[in-house]
Amino acid sequence: MDSAPSDRRVDDALALKILIAGGFGVGKTTLVGSVSEIRPLRTEEQLSEVGTSVDDTGGVDEKATTTVAMDFGRITIRAGLAVYLFGTPGQDRFWFLWDELATGALGAVVLADTRRLQDCFPAVDYFEHRSIPFIVAVNCFPQSRSYGAHEVARALDLDQGTPVVLCDARDRDSGKEVLIRLVEYAGRVHTARLLDTVGTEPVG
Repeated sequence: MDSAPSDRRVDDALALKILIAGGFGVGKTTLVGSVSEIRPLRTEEQLSEVGTSVDDTGGVDEKATTTVAMDFGRITIRAGLAVYLFGTPGQDRFWFLWDELATGALGAVVLADTRRLQDCFPAVDYFEHRSIPFIVAVNCFPQSRSYGAHEVARALDLDQGTPVVLCDARDRDSGKEVLIRLVEYAGRVHTARLLDTVGTEPVG
């Protein structure tokens, strides 16, 4: 897969790259599909008996398919500016793909399911260790317990200031609000880092 920085130009258009990450069955494919203006590229396969022996499906027993490479969608913000969405695979055995997908990303959305909140830890750790700005979006499943943003932030031991939002991955407007929050937050983080870099450069 070709990888490039988040500000690369494709056909004279500025393309921003955003990752949608999280645990197995948390709604990554659903979110990409709900906000994408194009028919999303999906790499889903049926779950097999062999796969269930290595994938933890507790709490999402009704799920019949799994992403084995990535999901891809696109949103055009305006002429010359587009957002590319890459949904990461959730199972441990496909995490080797994350480094390639994360190259050049502006930031990431970590989707969370309060029924399996611990499944977020690997994604949170991944982006924290690589200094990739991210927000946590709690996908409000009907059967899940209601948690406030502060409770989720404490449970995941997030760095102070990391945004936590509630969403419905099935709803287009809700998904767009999540992406807006991420872009705003990532913009502030990248700007602060740039100013820090400029401030530490020698003068003269």
